[in-house]
Amino acid sequence: MTPPITTIALLVLAAHAVPNEAAPARKPRARELGLAAAIGGTPGPIDAITDVAGVEVGHTTLVEGDGPLVVGKGPVRTGVTVVHPRGKANPDPVFGAWFTLNGNGEMTGTTWLQESGVLEGPVAVTNTHSVGVVRDAILQWQVSRPGLQPWGLPVVAETYDGTLNDINGFHVTPQHVLRALDGAAGGPVAEGNVGGGTGMICHGFKGGIGTASRVLPAGSGGYTVGVLVQCNYGRRPDLRVAGVPVGAEITDLTPCRTLDVETDPPRERCAEPAPKPEQRPDAGSIIVVVATDAPLLPHQLKRVATRVALGVGRMGGFGGNSSGDIFVAFSTANPKAAGSGDVARVEMLPNTRMNPVFQATVEATEEAILNALLAAETMTGANGVRVYALPHDRLLEAMRRYGRLR
Repeated sequence: MTPPITTIALLVLAAHAVPNEAAPARKPRARELGLAAAIGGTPGPIDAITDVAGVEVGHTTLVEGDGPLVVGKGPVRTGVTVVHPRGKANPDPVFGAWFTLNGNGEMTGTTWLQESGVLEGPVAVTNTHSVGVVRDAILQWQVSRPGLQPWGLPVVAETYDGTLNDINGFHVTPQHVLRALDGAAGGPVAEGNVGGGTGMICHGFKGGIGTASRVLPAGSGGYTVGVLVQCNYGRRPDLRVAGVPVGAEITDLTPCRTLDVETDPPRERCAEPAPKPEQRPDAGSIIVVVATDAPLLPHQLKRVATRVALGVGRMGGFGGNSSGDIFVAFSTANPKAAGSGDVARVEMLPNTRMNPVFQATVEATEEAILNALLAAETMTGANGVRVYALPHDRLLEAMRRYGRLR
């Protein structure tokens, strides 16, 4: 039975982008390893943000060069990821909201998003020093397309990839952004070392892009909640998966250096004995995009965006001082309402029926972070710094040891 609805008046050596970024042989995801069940909830058919009808995702990935850092030349380990709420061909705005758990980061366009409750155009994520060029390229894309307004305040967020990437070389160009915008598609989403997540580090392992979804029971409306993360936060000792202290179980395989050059922070050589566990404050950031087809208004989407923090917390994040933990949520329901020039009639899920949406958001966030870790491959970047992938076999061993997986 449908719940009551309230009606209200209102890898490349240069850039490349293909639909959702063609990737090497895909590694098993959380659902395939039995870990999604340990987290809880029912994933959608794709278990991705694109399970929300109309949502499209595009990546441009930049990987070039090896060896010591030469600013302006490389090594390059970066990119851009875009999310179109209704698809690139549909300019209809959506209701949206944002929330920041800790604000040592950037998400442009949020002043107007908060004021209006309307998200106009795509959401993009990239590295910290490429926010400006990505924002400007989205405007270039928007103003040249029929049906889109001739001005805009794009929503672009960032995390810092300067450990592995020549971030001060400013390698992301407008052409890379346009390729991601035009190459976006529905269906399965490439994860790990792709797009904006190419050079990211998460809980001391290789991080990046991850996604997941949850479908509510029919009695709760059968709505879908999809999440996409750019994961670049967290300390190794704090990493938990479905309550299991995985970071405390896997204390080796910490970031190290393959070259005899200084790194910031200092890293031990990648040699035996294994590098000692890192002791450092929480650093980095996480950006989360939440999509749903549940009919939610902006104030309710603010509540949804707030719940993302609980999913991050379940994985071991705590919103450290130097972390930029910024989340945006939107609803694809109520088409033609957010951009209407007349009085619009919209549907709203009553607040008393919001709990399943909240729970789905937390579960999908937790799994999306895990999928980013599971998909990422070991990467060696600037100055020979190497960041290891989360080893699936040791993860599963820890899950079994704590009785969370058979």
